[in-house]
Formats: sequence, structure tokens, C-alpha cells
Amino acid sequence: MSAKSEKEKMLAGELYSPIAAELIEERIKARKLLHRLNVSDYLNPIAYAEILTELLPNAAKDLIIEAPFYCDYGSNIHCGERVFFNFNCVVLDVMKVNIGSFVFFGPGVHIYTASHPMETKLRRKRAIAKPVSIGNDCWIGGGVIICPGVTIGDRCVIAAGSVVTKDIPHDSMAGGIPAKVTKDLKLP
Repeated sequence: MSAKSEKEKMLAGELYSPIAAELIEERIKARKLLHRLNVSDYLNPIAYAEILTELLPNAAKDLIIEAPFYCDYGSNIHCGERVFFNFNCVVLDVMKVNIGSFVFFGPGVHIYTASHPMETKLRRKRAIAKPVSIGNDCWIGGGVIICPGVTIGDRCVIAAGSVVTKDIPHDSMAGGIPAKVTKDLKLP
């Protein structure tokens, strides 16, 4: 049985080396596509669509991203229909980021799957990741940070500037640092 590649370890949520050649190569490819998306081809609708398809192959074709946008790989971002990212969003997609349909991100939203071990010597050489999941029909306010391992349920609203460190149940409004549920949004 052959040993796992660093990419396989990364995607499995195991400790991995982020400086493995395969991962560096994939990040460089993403950076080149992001440069085209953010700088040279943003106003060309045909090139824009082609770049999004190549960068984010697991996203619905009606995805809208306002430049600038940043991610690690792109291929680990899975989006349903009618997802919108406003300006200056960052998705560190070291591991799967699952985004439902009809999800709207305000400007400057950051989604992190990447993390690091707490032990100093291990942290020097290894990283780790946890997936993030965002349900359908969510509105994520500007400047929100979503931390590794978080699940946000369907029909949630996350207040601008919040830091989401724990799961948020369906039909909730949450806000603050750290974000806490402040209102039940279930319809009677």
C-alpha cells in the first residue's frame, strides 16, 4: 500500500506539508487564474466565465464574484446556484468549502479551512484543515470571518463583522465576536 500524498492528507484533514511541490504547483495555477480574474479579464464577460469555470470547477455556472477575490485552490469550493461574492472576499479552501444555493456574501468575508497545530515544532512543518459548510439561503454580512470546521445551517443571517467559531443552527441570526445566535428566524 502506497503512502498518501500531501494533497491526500490535506483533503483528509490530516497533518500535511503545505510546501509539497504538488500543492505549490496547484496554488500557483490558482494565483495565475486569480490575477486574470481580478486584473486583466474582469471586465470581459466571456473570459470571466471561462476563468470561473476553470478556477471553480465545482460551482454552479451562475456564480457571481466581484473582483478582487482570493482563494488557495478554487477546486475545493463547492457552490450551489445563485451564489454571490461581493468585493474582497477570501476563501482559504485547503479543504472542502460547501456553499448551498442562494447564498450572498457581503464585502470582505473570509472563510478559513486552514489551521495549524498548537505545538510549536510541529507547526513549523505541518498544517491541518477542517471543512466549512454554509447552507442554502444564507446572507453573510460584510467583514464576517468563518473559522475552520464551522457549519452554518440553512436560512441564516450572520451580522457584519462577526467571527463565527462554532456551528450556527438553521434559521438563525447570529452576530458578535465570537458569533452567538441572537434571533430565531423560523417562520410561524
